Amino acid sequence: MHLAAHFPGVNNSTVWADPRSKSQIDFSSFEHLARTAERGLFDFFFLAEGLRLREHKGRVHDLDVVGRPESLTVLNALTAVTERLGLAATVNATFNEPYELARRLATLDHLSGGRAAWNVVTSSDAFTGENFRRGGYLDRADRYTRAAEFVEVARKLWDSWTPDGIPRPFAERGQHFDIAGEFTVPRSPQGHPVVIQAGDSDEGREFAAATADVVFSGRGSGGCPPGRHSTRHGSLEAGRSFYADVKRRMDKYGRTPDDLKIMPGVSVVLGDTAAEAQERATEIRRQQVSPQNAILALEQIWGTDLSSYDPDGPLPDIDPVADSAITQGRTRRGDTVAIAEKWRALSKEKGLSIRQTVIEVGGRQSFIGTAEAVATELDEFVQRDAADGFILVPHLTPGGLDEFVDRVVPLLQERSAFRTEYRGATLRSHLGLSEPEWTG
Repeated sequence: MHLAAHFPGVNNSTVWADPRSKSQIDFSSFEHLARTAERGLFDFFFLAEGLRLREHKGRVHDLDVVGRPESLTVLNALTAVTERLGLAATVNATFNEPYELARRLATLDHLSGGRAAWNVVTSSDAFTGENFRRGGYLDRADRYTRAAEFVEVARKLWDSWTPDGIPRPFAERGQHFDIAGEFTVPRSPQGHPVVIQAGDSDEGREFAAATADVVFSGRGSGGCPPGRHSTRHGSLEAGRSFYADVKRRMDKYGRTPDDLKIMPGVSVVLGDTAAEAQERATEIRRQQVSPQNAILALEQIWGTDLSSYDPDGPLPDIDPVADSAITQGRTRRGDTVAIAEKWRALSKEKGLSIRQTVIEVGGRQSFIGTAEAVATELDEFVQRDAADGFILVPHLTPGGLDEFVDRVVPLLQERSAFRTEYRGATLRSHLGLSEPEWTG
């Protein structure tokens, strides 16, 4: 299986109240998690992106006050303290330009010896767009057309130098870009940086099948039905369905299933016994969803001020406000009326308060149990084609990966489910991806 580490930063999954939690902006935190991931022989280290401080009810979201550093800058620094670990940056294809970003990614690939990756994301958020010259001009329908053309242009730029180091002029005139000139960076050690994609819509799946090397799937969803694995592709069967759907789309683009790795984002909670692990998981969820955070999560769905409601009381009996702007800078939650109905039904069925309901529905896909049980379950997901591997999202910064590397990785190695050494130097070699053929 393939394993990667997501740096826990500005998000609701991080437990900031834990005394072991450190800064998510000091370089020492990035270094600690990256070194741990490399000690565990992980494929890559993954950073998210935040282009604007989120706001809720007109105030900066508490979790954003401490700041959001720029991903590629951090990863360039990490090349000096890692040797084999892949380095993946989330960079928006809506608010960047191909020449400039292709140059930055190619530079990272050279500095790291072929370990760079780009997680392609898009945005139609006018609030975020206010930070940029173009603003939020892109319709949602245009996000993926621009992203697809963006990736295509970037790959042409990376191929504009011959493998033996001769630069050639480039020209691209398409729907979104009209550029020509000469690229300044020679072809990088792995040909092209690895392309990761995290969209889950039908358009996102099609984009991944046509373009991506890795899919970051299984992100948490507030509207999904609860369960032991309460995320969009959380159950084994849901994971298998998503896996088969994306991989079957690849043939029409001349690609094989092995050309794309599907890696859900997951959390892991360990204990010496199953009961201890479950107790720890319950406490972590309570820390992640404080009374204040429970009301905030509720307001994001209902779209109105609910500060007068008791977090330990029942859910509101009012309907959500349509097209509410109470929260700015966060991903839209979909059909909020349908989500509210599901939450109410769950609350009524199980007798849950507001806080208990948010805890129940908001969990990321979790593997909870002893180290042996978790290793067995992770392996089963891969063996039964529900995933090619996993992107671990720990709840502590920066030591949240330590226990997994010390206790679970050796068990995966014992059953020959995970590597015992790096066999190549580039991220493509870790992922079992061939170097892209030079197209000239």
